[in-house]
Amino acid sequence: MAFSKENRKGTISGIIFVAIFAAAATSIAQIAFVKSLGISPLVIGIVLGIFYANTLHNHIPSAWGTGITFSGKKILRFAIVFYGFRITFQQIMDVGLSGFTVSLIMLSTTFLLGTYLGIKAFKMDKDTSMLTAAGASVCGAAAVLATEPVLKAEGYKTAVAVSMVVLFGTISMFLYPVLYASIIEPATGFLHMTPEQFGIYTGGTIHEVAQVVAVPASIPGAPEIMANSAVIVKMTRVIMIAPMLIVLGIYLSMQAKKEGKSGGKLQLVIPWFAVYFIGMAGFNSLDLVPHTIVNTINTIDTFLLTMAMTALGMGTIFSKFKGLGLAPLYTAGAMFAWLVIGGFVVTKFVTAAL
Repeated sequence: MAFSKENRKGTISGIIFVAIFAAAATSIAQIAFVKSLGISPLVIGIVLGIFYANTLHNHIPSAWGTGITFSGKKILRFAIVFYGFRITFQQIMDVGLSGFTVSLIMLSTTFLLGTYLGIKAFKMDKDTSMLTAAGASVCGAAAVLATEPVLKAEGYKTAVAVSMVVLFGTISMFLYPVLYASIIEPATGFLHMTPEQFGIYTGGTIHEVAQVVAVPASIPGAPEIMANSAVIVKMTRVIMIAPMLIVLGIYLSMQAKKEGKSGGKLQLVIPWFAVYFIGMAGFNSLDLVPHTIVNTINTIDTFLLTMAMTALGMGTIFSKFKGLGLAPLYTAGAMFAWLVIGGFVVTKFVTAAL
């Protein structure tokens, strides 16, 4: 037990150690240049954690490992629950049926495509394939973190998935403004998109929340409706983490029974933190908590997520990546192509039909 009498001191020291790294990541994320790139402290945290894991990890007491593990597991689930304070059901209703439909289609198709290609076409293991697919289909690093406890995946696999999110999410952040300025805005016919459509397209296909925010901000003279549509559709995808994880838990339980790993019984794996996440979003929808307090909760929650990401990075040793080769890159690249091209087509047809 992490807080048993013999482990308590090491656990607390390990948690403090992770918190120091997370504080450094948070500070770096506030640097103007880094902030302009839309790089979240979560991403910086895992980079710092990976740096530590492959350089200095032998220079701290092994007893601190329980605190690092606690940060990457327990603190992670707590932070995912309070992530619900970023979302209200009213936001989902505001974007309308078209935004919700685009989110649902892109999430489900991207997850299924990424999982299938990762396992079948590029011969990756199931966990890495699903984690990479979750990051691309839902909301980047936060979705990878939320999916990891359901799969009970090793930390280095999470790091692989997050690195793919960072790579292709960053490419999206620079690609979409160029697409809008050079192709979508001046064109007529099928290629043309209204600012609202482009906002739905952006929110429905780009990986991270910060990257979604950065795209309209990078387009000179972008109307407010573009930014609003993008963020609301993105948050619709975020709240879909919970039902996705519940469905995934049911699927894994059925697979375990089919493979004879559950003693012949269907052991339903319900990620309760995902259920609590929906409950927290529902509570936030009641608008009972002052906005200043909600902002404070979200700031603290971001720091806790950064701690979790940093802790996962600290368990990432490069030698464990041997054998994966370019498979994660191919899988993430295929999903990226679907998000950019397929997402455009889906957005056009859905917004025209609804």
